[in-house]
Parts: sequence; structure tokens; C-alpha cells
Amino acid sequence: MSAKRDYYEVLGVKKSATPDEVKKAFRALALKYHPDKNPDNPEAEAKFKEAGEAYEVLSDANKRKLYDNYGHAGLENQGFTPPEDIFGQFQDLFSEFFGGGFAQGGGRRGGGGGGRGGAQSKRPMQGRELRTQVQLTLRDAVYGVKRDVNVVYAAVCTGCEGSGAEKGSAPVACGTCKGRGQVAHGGMGFMVSMPCSDCGGSGQVIGKPCKDCRGRGEVRAEKKVKVSIPAGIDHGQAIRVPGHGDAGVNGGPPGNLLVVIEVAPNEQFERHGQDLVTEVPVSFTTAALGGSVEIKNLDDSPVRFDIAPGTQPNTAVTVRNLGVPYVDGTGRGNLVGVVRVEVPKKVNAAQKKLLVELAHAFGEKPAE
Repeated sequence: MSAKRDYYEVLGVKKSATPDEVKKAFRALALKYHPDKNPDNPEAEAKFKEAGEAYEVLSDANKRKLYDNYGHAGLENQGFTPPEDIFGQFQDLFSEFFGGGFAQGGGRRGGGGGGRGGAQSKRPMQGRELRTQVQLTLRDAVYGVKRDVNVVYAAVCTGCEGSGAEKGSAPVACGTCKGRGQVAHGGMGFMVSMPCSDCGGSGQVIGKPCKDCRGRGEVRAEKKVKVSIPAGIDHGQAIRVPGHGDAGVNGGPPGNLLVVIEVAPNEQFERHGQDLVTEVPVSFTTAALGGSVEIKNLDDSPVRFDIAPGTQPNTAVTVRNLGVPYVDGTGRGNLVGVVRVEVPKKVNAAQKKLLVELAHAFGEKPAE
């Protein structure tokens, strides 16, 4: 199997391209390789799908950041799989490109509805992707955790088995498009087929809508999904959980669930890239003479910092490979301790005597 091409190369844009430049590049390729303009052309279809896959990643800030950092492997580690139906995935975008319109009411499975119909509306289509957010502690984000996530999704209506029509009845052919689901629109110098606005591209209308789902063919349902969150995930990144989005259309597979991560601040530790940064309290005698200081890491394990003689406040002391893991498993960052020199607020008589002698030895005149 040949290796995937770089997504920026596929769209012909620089890595610094703006979202508008990415969208413009995809538009040009979509117009050039669209199946309606290149019938029975496998090469054009392959390039059309390749451009759609690249656009889905580079038009999403979270996916683009993950791709920029880790490439195709990073996306695969997060469960990203390219949509099988590129046309359905970008139907609204194609509508914008070609000047077509979609109906705004009703369901997505037929009968006066908008939704994702289109040229593939009569064949199985993957369900819509859902998004949810999960808040983690810094510790959970660094070391990984499993979470139960409540998901409200579109399930196939059992009353009509997804048809949207009341039992004993069936959808009928749309009179506008004669059951084809498509109407021709002119634009950009050629004719292109767009979904019929009266039936949403399904080619059918429902005379007697199902009472359970009101003709939508789907009902809202709720479930818990166990999500494995990898060690090292960062704030704003997302995990794709396959098969836990909305139900598919016409017997197609369910969509995916996108879990966006929010990481709560920690009072003792801060994350800087793959490094963990914390303060290390050091006595003024240890700072002057040198020694070692032990603190607890983010996971409560003991960590010892070596303090060199003459260490100054705010000096950074590093322990390697005790920071944040890379999500692709290629290593981890460091634990960085910022020295905070502690001066005792009270001293006893013996300690004061010694400190006075030390001050005299340094040529200082301490307060009496």
C-alpha cells in the first residue's frame, strides 16, 4: 500500500495557509475532480476523496494541530478515520460552492426534509459525528485515564425502522425530482446535480409520518461511552471514538464521537509543552552550600533534585524524563524545578549567634 501524501501537498498550500486559503484550495480541487464532472473516472474520484480527507483535517483546528505535530500517525493514534462518503461529509460546503439550496425543515431520512441527502441519499451513509467535552485534572491528562461519557445521539426509530413513515404506509416518489433526488443546476461553466430541495435529496416524500419520530426516522437516545484517554493529551486536543455518533442512514454505519479535552489548572504544577514545571523550596543554607531536596511529583512519587552550591533563587533544576509523555509513545518531557529560597521567619538564640558570625565573616553588619 502506498504511503499517504502530505495533506498540505494534496491541497497545494503552505503549512502556514489560513483557513480561507485551505478552503479555497479545496474548492478548486472539488470543482475539478467532482464525480458529476468526471463520470466513470476512478482516478478523478480518488483525487476527489483524497482532497476531501485533507480538507477535513486541515479545516479543523484540533485535527490540524495534531497533524502538524505528529503527522498521519498522530491522527491514527487518536482514532481518526477518513469518512467513506466524502460527498455527504461536505454537502453543505458543496451547496455553498455551487449555489444550490437545501430545505431546512423535517428529517434527514426522507419526506420534505433537508439533512444529508444528495447524490448518495439512497445508499447507506454514515451517521453524523457528535462532539462532547470532558474536563480532566492535569494528573489525568499527563498519565492517562478512562472516563464514562454521557452521549445524547440520534438512534433509528423502532416505530418505523428508520423510514419515517407510519406502519402500513410507505414514502412515495417526490414529484419535483421524479424520485431521482437530484435536480440540475448550472454554474462554474458546467452543469452539476444538486439535492432536490423538496425531498432533501432522498427522492421520496412521506405522506403519513411516523407518530413516534414525526417523520424523522430517528429519535433521541442517551448512553454512556467509556473513553480511553491517552497519557500526554493536552488541552484542546480531541479523541475520536468510532461508532458512537448518530445512527447511519439507509442502514449505514453510525457516526463517530469526538471528545474534546479540557484540562483544569493545577495549583502546584504547570505544563509547558511536554515539560512539567513546579517550585522547589530550598533552605538558604542548602542554596549556599549545596545538597539535595526531595519533593513529590504530580503522581505523588518522590523526586530528588540536586542543588549546586551557590544556587540562586529562580534557578531551574531539571530531572530528565519525568515530564509529560508524547501521545505517540516516543518519549516524554522533563520535570523542571524552579528554586524558591526559603528564609526562616524566626530563629532561636543559638541560630542567631551563628548567623551574626556568618554575617561578620562576609563583612556585613547585621541588625542588633
